[in-house]
Parts: sequence; C-alpha cells; structure tokens
Amino acid sequence: MKKIGIIVLSLFMQTILAQTNRFVYQVTMKPDASDKNDIKTENAYLDISQEKSVFYSENRIKRDSVIQATIQSGGARGFNRDQMQNLRSIINYSVEKDKKNQKTIFKDRIGRDVYTYDEDRPLNWKIMQETTKIGEYKVQKAETDFAGRKWTAWFTTDLPYQDGPYKFGGLPGLIVKVEDEKGEYSFDLMKNYKIADFPTLNQFGNTIKVKRTDYVKQQKKFMEDPMAFMSQGGGGPMRMGGGNRGGGGNPAEMRKRMEDRIKEESKKNSNPIELQ
Repeated sequence: MKKIGIIVLSLFMQTILAQTNRFVYQVTMKPDASDKNDIKTENAYLDISQEKSVFYSENRIKRDSVIQATIQSGGARGFNRDQMQNLRSIINYSVEKDKKNQKTIFKDRIGRDVYTYDEDRPLNWKIMQETTKIGEYKVQKAETDFAGRKWTAWFTTDLPYQDGPYKFGGLPGLIVKVEDEKGEYSFDLMKNYKIADFPTLNQFGNTIKVKRTDYVKQQKKFMEDPMAFMSQGGGGPMRMGGGNRGGGGNPAEMRKRMEDRIKEESKKNSNPIELQ
C-alpha cells in the first residue's frame, strides 16, 4: 500500500508540473525620480511550466488582443486609440527563465527594436529564520543585493515551484512577495490559476541579442537623445512621412512632437528598477 501511495503521489506531482500555471502579481512602482508620490500599479503574469517561466505585463496581452481584433476588423479604421492608451504599461520588458540551461533571458524594446541578453549576475540570497503568513501561504524571509537595490523576499514551499517575478528566483520555494528597501518597487502575489499554454507575445521590429553591458549603453543613448538614436539606425530606420496623418505632415513638426513625447516618457521612467 505504501508503494502504491508513493506511485500515486509521484504521478500527481508529474501531472501538476506538466501543466502551465499562471501567477498574477501586483507590481507597485515609483518610476519618476522627481516625484516619489507618483505611484503606479499594474498586474503582471508569471507563467510557469516544467521547462521555463515567463514574466510579462498583463496589459501586453490585452494590447496584443486589441491589435489582433483591429487587424481582423479591417485594420486602421477599427483602431481604438483610447483603448490602447489605457493599456500602456511601464513593464515593457519580459523575463524568461530557461530551467534546463539555467539561463535568465531579458527582453526589452529600445526604439523600434527588441534587445535581449542573458543575465550575467547571480542572485546571492541570505535565507533568514523569520517566518510569517501572507494570505494562505506560510512564508520565509530572504534578502539579497541586486542591481543597486537591497531586496527582501518572502517565499513559500507550499507550492512546488522555485521561481519568482522579474529576475528573482533561486530560492527553495515560490516568491510570494519581494520589495526593495526603499519601497520603490514591490511584487505581491495576488492569485494563481492554470492556463492551456504560454501565450504568443507579439514582437515588432528586429530582435538584437547583445551583452547586458551593451544593452545598458544602448538604453542610455536612447534616453539621452532618442531621435538621434533612431535616426542613426538604433531601433530601425526613421520614417518621417505620413501626409496629414496624426494631425500634421510637416516632418520637422512631427519629429519635434515625437522627441518631446519620448523625452517626457523617459523623465517619467527616471527611477528604473535596476540602478546599476
């Protein structure tokens, strides 16, 4: 009977791990360095299977659905600009953890292209003895220094996963909550459920694989002078045409409007999650 029980438990665990599970995190951010009272909150998904996990914004999936519906309904005529505006996200990146090869792959858009790199900095956790309960889960405390911030995480062994939101992982359990010391970024597990499979994330532009240090350099160039970055080939060729579309066909005026918009967005995202 004991052997049968072990076999049944083993088959049960294999069934669970063979499925894709979605963990929904509430991400709270203070992205504007000049206004720490400006708090942004949005949901993000951590989809986990036996082979990999992917972390990305909930709004990204919703935007992809709107774009797909627009295409099916006749293209630009059915485009709902207000709806797309409401689905804008600060989490424009995605993080994939390849469990077989022990790689953490980061993807982010700079200009018109997607830059991707393998994370080269290990997470060195200090597991503490302190425990508590968050929601229905018994959790244990852990701390680490990563990318210029000191982080505190609470992980649970109640679930059969060793993973977490963003680049966080490597603890003997699933991270239920992780927050930086200054309270500028936090990830809080809200709920979880099973999904059929990983969704297809639409990706526009070229995908450029670089080293992490090169990604940082390209990102800095873009933030310092976005128009020059794109004009010189970063993020694809510039297209300044378009007749009267968008409220004016003057290339110089269009360029100025675009430049102002990108610089304003850069200012609002002047306190990134990674400081180093």
